[in-house]
Amino acid sequence: MGCVEVFSGEVPNFLGVVDILLVIGYPAFYQVRNIFFTERIRVFRAFMEITKAIKAVTPKTNKPVSHGVGRRKSSVARVWLTRGTGKIVVNNRDYATYFDTEWSRLDATIVKRVCPVFAEYDFMANIDGGGINSQADAFCLASARALVAMDESLRPVLRKNNLLTVDSRLKERKKYGQKAARRKFQFVKR
Repeated sequence: MGCVEVFSGEVPNFLGVVDILLVIGYPAFYQVRNIFFTERIRVFRAFMEITKAIKAVTPKTNKPVSHGVGRRKSSVARVWLTRGTGKIVVNNRDYATYFDTEWSRLDATIVKRVCPVFAEYDFMANIDGGGINSQADAFCLASARALVAMDESLRPVLRKNNLLTVDSRLKERKKYGQKAARRKFQFVKR
């Protein structure tokens, strides 16, 4: 069937030409149009069967096992655990390049040193807001919460090391009649 060799972008143009020829009075194009549609439907059904077979065969390895959210100051970290080798990815970058200082890297990976189960899972994190240090603290809390959501028996170990404790300190608001939160305006004697 020679009419099947039409690209998908050209299909509307081809059918438009066939419709014009039908209006003018070429009844043989009814047959061309029907052949074209039946062939397209047959190819589409075969394609759908192949995609269903591929989906059934491929294992879902990247399905998240657990999820946790951590906050610190204005930072919010969302962490998903998947089965893996202990790899940490933060905002589509390796954690060693994302957390640029040694202190922030240590803060982010303290759960890794405390909890031995950490090596069996990959951590995918989405972190937004705040600075690098508060983001590291938020990641630490989120990863600890994700581990507890996955396995409740890890709670005592993480609680003992204060990894499930929320640091709720925020920046104090500025007050009216003052220069800042606590700072007063400079006193004028005369």
